[in-house]
Amino acid sequence: MSAQRSAAAGPAISRHMSYERAFDQASDQTFLGVSSLLFVSSAAVTNVWCASMSAMGEMPMPGGWTMSMVWMRMPGQTWPGSAASFLGMWVAMMVAMMLPSLVPMLWRYRQSVDRTGGTRLGWLTALVGVGYFFVWTTIGIAVFPLGVTLSEIQMRQPALARAVPIVVGAVVLIAGALQFTRWKARRVARCGEAPGRGRTLPSDAGTAWRHGLRLGLHCGQSCASLMAILLVIGIMDLRVMAVVTAAITAERLAPARMRVARAIGVVVVGGGLFLIARAVGLA
Repeated sequence: MSAQRSAAAGPAISRHMSYERAFDQASDQTFLGVSSLLFVSSAAVTNVWCASMSAMGEMPMPGGWTMSMVWMRMPGQTWPGSAASFLGMWVAMMVAMMLPSLVPMLWRYRQSVDRTGGTRLGWLTALVGVGYFFVWTTIGIAVFPLGVTLSEIQMRQPALARAVPIVVGAVVLIAGALQFTRWKARRVARCGEAPGRGRTLPSDAGTAWRHGLRLGLHCGQSCASLMAILLVIGIMDLRVMAVVTAAITAERLAPARMRVARAIGVVVVGGGLFLIARAVGLA
């Protein structure tokens, strides 16, 4: 009788395992499809936003440079409305820039989660992503008042405005130098760590949310220097945005991440030196 039950149970177990494999495969395909759609949508929104800001032009400033209108309040617009508009643009831009390197990290999370008991893996993955971009949203909330304040100071102090090209070159130079530090190496290593370090992660919302926050904090610190370049050179410049996105993605996904980070540092340091030389009239 025992042998007969085992023989009868065999096909049922096999069908159940086949069903689970098919379900996991469909879930993975949905994840990749949604990620692709989200990237295309955010990139399109960012492109439209940048085009609308470019159509407004830029403000000529003492020292031969121009200030982006992103830090300006439009006619009839309140400061809360301006901040909300900036934050919407910022979130769309961060999704477009960070998603290429985030998707592999979300994939690793999906492979590390306990899938028993009817785990709603799609919702947990989405929660990790929301936690990750919550960190970037918080950064955007801090960036806007800082950018507005610095813009106001530069418009009121022509002497300081003239020094901006040199300051920009110095920021780029420092950002490049940070690529060679142990601090950078630790941050890059954390971005590449597998979730749970070899153990299965609990399939609950709290763990997913905390994991997303940790990813956002580690990766926000890792690419802080590269994001500083974007902010000082041109936050609405699609070319700069594309280059910074490529650099962030390469140093997070390459097998030899720190080697890539140092190569990027060499290029950035050279760019910083060129900007300083041009600002003082040597180039």
